[in-house]
Amino acid sequence: MHDDRQLVEGRLERALHQFIRPAQYAARSPLTLSVWHAPGEPVPVAEALKGDYAPFAVGTEWGTPWSTSWFRLEGAVPPEWAGRRVEVVVDPGFTGDGPGFQAEGLVYDAAGIPLKGIHPRNRHIPVGAPAEGGEDVHLLLEAAANPAVLHGFEPTLLGDISTAGDRPIYRFSSADLAVLDEDVWHLVLDIEVLSELMAELPADRARRHEILRALEDMLDALDLHDVAGTAVRARAALAETLARPAEASAHRISAAGHAHIDSAWLWPLRETVRKASRTFANVTALAADYPELVFACSQAQQYAWVKEHQPHIWERIKKAVADGNWAPVGSMWVESDANMPGGEALARQIVHGKRFFAEELGVETEEIWLPDSFGYTAAFPQLAKLAGIRWFLTQKLSWNQSNKMPHHTFWWEGIDGTRVFTHFPPVDTYNSQIHAAELAHAERNFADKGRASRSLVPFGWGDGGGGPTREMLEKARRVRDLEGSPRVTVERPSAFFTAAEEEYGGQAPVWSGELYLELHRATYTTQAKTKQGNRRGEHLLREAELWATAAALRTGAPYPYEDLDRLWKTVLLHQFHDILPGSSIAWVHREARETYARVRDELEGIIAASVTALGAATGPAVLNASPYGRSEVVTTGDGDPVFVRVPPLAAAPLSTSEAPSAVTVEREGGAFVLDNGLLRVTVDADGLLTSVTDLAAGREVLAPGTRGNLLQLHPDHPNQWDAWDIDRHYRRSHTDLTEAESVELTEDGPLRAAVRVVRVFGSSRITQELRLDVASPRVDVLTEVDWQESEKVLKAAFPLDVHAERSTAEIQFGHVHRPTHANTSWDAARFEICAHRWLRVAEPGYGVAVLNDSTYGHDVTRTPHEGGLGTTVRLTLLRAPHSPDPQTDLGVHRFRYALLPGADVPLAVREGLALNLPLRVAAAPEQGPLVTVDHESITVEAVKLAEDRSGDVVVRLYESAGDRARGTLRVGFPVVSAQVTDLLERPLHDAETGEEGLTVGLRPFQILTLRLRPA
Repeated sequence: MHDDRQLVEGRLERALHQFIRPAQYAARSPLTLSVWHAPGEPVPVAEALKGDYAPFAVGTEWGTPWSTSWFRLEGAVPPEWAGRRVEVVVDPGFTGDGPGFQAEGLVYDAAGIPLKGIHPRNRHIPVGAPAEGGEDVHLLLEAAANPAVLHGFEPTLLGDISTAGDRPIYRFSSADLAVLDEDVWHLVLDIEVLSELMAELPADRARRHEILRALEDMLDALDLHDVAGTAVRARAALAETLARPAEASAHRISAAGHAHIDSAWLWPLRETVRKASRTFANVTALAADYPELVFACSQAQQYAWVKEHQPHIWERIKKAVADGNWAPVGSMWVESDANMPGGEALARQIVHGKRFFAEELGVETEEIWLPDSFGYTAAFPQLAKLAGIRWFLTQKLSWNQSNKMPHHTFWWEGIDGTRVFTHFPPVDTYNSQIHAAELAHAERNFADKGRASRSLVPFGWGDGGGGPTREMLEKARRVRDLEGSPRVTVERPSAFFTAAEEEYGGQAPVWSGELYLELHRATYTTQAKTKQGNRRGEHLLREAELWATAAALRTGAPYPYEDLDRLWKTVLLHQFHDILPGSSIAWVHREARETYARVRDELEGIIAASVTALGAATGPAVLNASPYGRSEVVTTGDGDPVFVRVPPLAAAPLSTSEAPSAVTVEREGGAFVLDNGLLRVTVDADGLLTSVTDLAAGREVLAPGTRGNLLQLHPDHPNQWDAWDIDRHYRRSHTDLTEAESVELTEDGPLRAAVRVVRVFGSSRITQELRLDVASPRVDVLTEVDWQESEKVLKAAFPLDVHAERSTAEIQFGHVHRPTHANTSWDAARFEICAHRWLRVAEPGYGVAVLNDSTYGHDVTRTPHEGGLGTTVRLTLLRAPHSPDPQTDLGVHRFRYALLPGADVPLAVREGLALNLPLRVAAAPEQGPLVTVDHESITVEAVKLAEDRSGDVVVRLYESAGDRARGTLRVGFPVVSAQVTDLLERPLHDAETGEEGLTVGLRPFQILTLRLRPA
């Protein structure tokens, strides 16, 4: 037979494009339009119903960026359409940009009841199926003029309403009543399913040629000038080919409806409220026509928004959950970043998420659902298990630049040894359209063939694109059991996970440690003030809970449950994986800075009120929120330094304690030498560290011939993804900022010595104070930067005389080790890494840590020097990308970091907490510790009252050194019972008691939550 495939396929393509698709709507009747342009921010439908509407013509421009216009759509169904399927079809000016990244709308009926969203791939609103004919149509369209912001990562002012301008960006295209010819519509779907499948089959497969000939027979049966009249006959020509069952060995796909909606990204938070409402309206409407639909939906925050703003849609969601069409998933408040949130914050993401789903919808979620976050902490498996979570899903690792993950279904093992059953869908998208190319890719790409035979496919338009569509569900019906295709079943994710786990029979492969994303590494640094707001918010919440608990226990003061709940949820929301990572538009980060300032002020108010409630003060006191005792210098209200000693989690009178020694300062040439008996620090005439001597260890910390706290400026031009990426080539050139405008001694002992260094470079200015306090094991660097650079990255380098095979970085509830070499492609890919409060490098017997109060990005390299091999640790301080925020990070920044010589892990933990929980001076009575632990690596993470408002005290602690630990927890208030609980504070069993308190025995990195009932 002659090979005429191209001719037949070309014939099909033209017929489908020019004749068949246009025939889906058999008749149209234009609607009459009027418009009310809402001033300012979006308004509720009740206000829009009272708007002053003016006549509006199709073809007219509308919508300045980020504005909202309300359109009345009015008309009547022609009598001759009686008995036919009638829809309103709306195109407010959709562009070539993807669904969710342009105009969107929500349609209401005349009474203001929301009906359905309008999107580029989902433009219809049902009127009658069948229609009666003659009925009036009165609809109200809330149209959002959201601009498309991301075009080739070019700078744009569209990302903030204050800079986006006032030129209309859309032109209204059409709004019609239309008759949907269901025979033609189904014919289009038949053709698409078979032609898409055909394109995926090899040319030597008979099935490909069978499909081609069936499509050719269909074209022969179809009159292109009477598509409607011959569609049934054409469909009959395809019926046998569509009925051929799949092979017995075909890959099995569990398809779950999905709409990944970023809680903020290229739109502000307020717009996500509406995006979620539109999509959720679509899904609940779709379920009425497709009872097999299962929609998997995460992010409790978005449910809460819809409950507050769209009560009608909320009631439909509850019904869909009860009917089985809707599957709440994810167990978290938002799909957060999974690298930077602190340990307690990540726990609260799960606590608040699971609690919402249980209380509001009666659902106990069993999975973590994070398809789009930028890498995943190795603390997750344990947190999941402690919350009763069985499964974990991600998708983002398919974006790796260098290495392909070896498994798609596996046990993920965390730092403590806990494992969670994990799936990474081989379809490589969380926005599938049930296209044959996607299904075929899932089958070909699946890495676990032979041992497993199934995978998950999330399908639907995300980010406000409207979710799953009727076309997707029709395709899913056709490929449920179709030769040449994987078998597709629309079902709950839990059904997939249960079947996949049973199929492996406990023999799934294991991945141990973090799931590092080999991309988007700059998200550890971009938008520094957002990251600083998060770090400060987390630690202020810790303090607020501690002192509010103390006040409640010791004086009966009311515990601020509602305020703390609201503030926690605010911080958790801003940990969303495009807010905390710094990858959103300017509007989002401007609002985030304002929000963090309000959170700080409110938490400071709660702390102050709690401290006041503790009782009358005889004088100022020093409050220590760290779980470790402190002996250090504080600054009083009049600016004087005072050396104090304070027990852990306690308040002590502000009285000068005798310092064990004094800080001295000497001049050696143009250098200053600072000495506190523990460290001798030399600051040269350029304001750089030329020597840091650990006097107790008798060794120099800096590598020979190097200088520490060396600021280095690199050009920063990633290939794409400006805010997200820092590419390896940035290292190829840099400028050492060695020239100082001034170097001066500002404090000379006996409690504190400090050298202030001012540098000017480019258009920027940086002032640093290198500080050494009495009895302190660390050198602090207090930094203020007026950052005015463009597409640069600023690093602070510490070249250390430490031969380290690996670096150790604090993560949530523990730490991870990463090689300092680049022997393998996996090692080389980790050229930028995330750390929380500290990062340590060590050789046998000696280590050095670098601490920070708001920096997450670091890099660690092996550095030869004249005496051997050293290790350089650098903090990534600031960036200046131009997209999506063209003004990223410009302005004044204040932060602190420190060098900690002689650091083992417990010392790094203790000093990292001290740096992030500065001692607080306030008028308060002396307060003994609420709890103490007598083992240095059993670290108290949280002290609070129970979420159920019973008055029970919850103490969360963990083993922080990576070793086994056994100690006694002593409680500073009478207790009648103590229980071990899960993460949600649900009792598991009684705690072990000893003569002096509760006996605590922990495995490496084990998290333990205790519930104490006060007497």
